Amino acid sequence: MDFITITGIALGLSFDSFAVSLSCGVVESGIRFRKAMRVAFVLALFQGGFTVAGYFLGSTFSHYIERYDHWVAFCLLMILGIRMIVEGFRDHDSKDPVDFNKLPVLLTMAVGTSIDAFAVGISFAFLNIQIWVAGFIIGAVTFLASMTAIRIGKSAGIHLGSRVEILGGVILALIGIKVLVEHLLAGT
Repeated sequence: MDFITITGIALGLSFDSFAVSLSCGVVESGIRFRKAMRVAFVLALFQGGFTVAGYFLGSTFSHYIERYDHWVAFCLLMILGIRMIVEGFRDHDSKDPVDFNKLPVLLTMAVGTSIDAFAVGISFAFLNIQIWVAGFIIGAVTFLASMTAIRIGKSAGIHLGSRVEILGGVILALIGIKVLVEHLLAGT
């Protein structure tokens, strides 16, 4: 598989991370560069890492994983999204916004957006591909997409006001629904 094809796959895989990162920037409009780097790095690490892990597990477990991967992603993203929406409607003086830098929140986002990368890794196991190069490219593209999205979201967050957490939650929930619908429609 050539560089351009892998980069195209990486762009497709990074869309979910882009949307999640956009919501991070919107919700935390004062996010500093260092925190943005951390969020983008974790998302990229999981995206590239899940691709490599999927490759090594390959066909051994693929028929078990395919039946449930979309449900796992859907549940993780819906739980986080609904939590953000509920928090967005609460009194702003008595609550803290979702902190994307808290490890459980960040890991939930990273796993939820990387399930597709795992499935891609499984399909890579059947191809003649240098998985470490592919994993690195996928991670690098995800990192760049996430950093870009955080910056865009940060600018938009300033203009959208204090209830942007609701928008971030809606984005996460919609990504979860998208993952579920795509997999259910592909199964028919």
